[in-house]
Amino acid sequence: MTTADTHNSVPFGSAATQSGAPYVETPVAYDAILLAGFGGPEGQDDVIPFLRNVTRGRGIPDERLEEVATHYRHYDGVSPINQQNRELLAALQAEIDRRGLGLPVYWGNRNWTPMLDEAVTRAYDDGHRTVLAIATSAYSSYSSDRQYREDFARVLGSDEGTGLGEGDDPMTIDKVRLFFDHPGFVEPFYEGIRDAVLPWLRSGVAAGEIRVLFSTHSVPMADADRSGPRDRDFGEGGAYSAQHRAVAHYLMSRLADEFPDASDVDWSLVFQSRSGPPSQPWLEPDINDVIAELPSQGVTAVAVVPLGFVSDHMEVLWDLDNEAKESAEDAGLRFARTRTPGVHPAYVAGLVDLVEERLNGTPAAERPHVTDLGPWFDVSRAGSDENVRLGFKPAAAGLAP
Repeated sequence: MTTADTHNSVPFGSAATQSGAPYVETPVAYDAILLAGFGGPEGQDDVIPFLRNVTRGRGIPDERLEEVATHYRHYDGVSPINQQNRELLAALQAEIDRRGLGLPVYWGNRNWTPMLDEAVTRAYDDGHRTVLAIATSAYSSYSSDRQYREDFARVLGSDEGTGLGEGDDPMTIDKVRLFFDHPGFVEPFYEGIRDAVLPWLRSGVAAGEIRVLFSTHSVPMADADRSGPRDRDFGEGGAYSAQHRAVAHYLMSRLADEFPDASDVDWSLVFQSRSGPPSQPWLEPDINDVIAELPSQGVTAVAVVPLGFVSDHMEVLWDLDNEAKESAEDAGLRFARTRTPGVHPAYVAGLVDLVEERLNGTPAAERPHVTDLGPWFDVSRAGSDENVRLGFKPAAAGLAP
């Protein structure tokens, strides 16, 4: 009988997760960390094969992929995301070593080398069996949470993967909780908003003339509405939208508390990087459409906050630093794009704090979070983050399905 068969509650999860409880509040002796990324091409010849991996199973012809490829070709076919993950890998390992945790960090991607299969196999060959994963995504949705967990299950299973999660000496992979409202993730965004807005105020721009746009990746409405646990109503856009709104509200409330002259600065949640057909409803409004309307609302300055992203990868560089900036120029607006967490010390320290939560079995009541939605779950709840088109595939680090 395979590990997937015996672990009926949480497939491919550690023994501590098998009760299916939302939080693991007992210490777990993890012996390695897996940094799971999206991946990106690192040369012109990589671009189309990479995009085929991203869109696998959707039957998109290369001619259409080439339309997206122009973004990468503008940067010589190199996405910055892999180098950013190399830097994050080094920073995580340095912080883990500084704390004396004795855990090696392995890095694998969903869509480009180094692939997850390679990273997991290497960790297994090095003798590690109880692994804790950090995915480079903070929010609830299919692509930002469940798909990573499906990747772990696929890699550990024997049908398409390595089979290393089966047999007499299996590997397990758990996952740190979604960190959308962890203070370490949020701090870099706050600093960016503060550093964008305050100079405008001090130069004489009225608070009512400034708009902060919190931007994140658009997803199909049907998937967004199914994000998060199915037994809770998060409103339109599901947990995915609710989490972004909650963090944005916290950030703007904090800004107003610390700098009262910014209390009249308004904000909106906007979406970018839509890739579906026009006939399919996706989360709106689009950032460029919103920017175009700002002058009619008396706005003269716009700060774009890439709240849905952990680093300055292609969708930040192209969709915000090019397209959104151009929209602001066309509208005659002052424009600022704030930082992503990248390897900000607070972010790196926060990720290692999440590791220590699981090493120590920190009670949920003692876990830091800045919104009422947190702390999020260690063990994903059954039915969370369904992909309407694909249905449920086996997924690690959560209750089946």
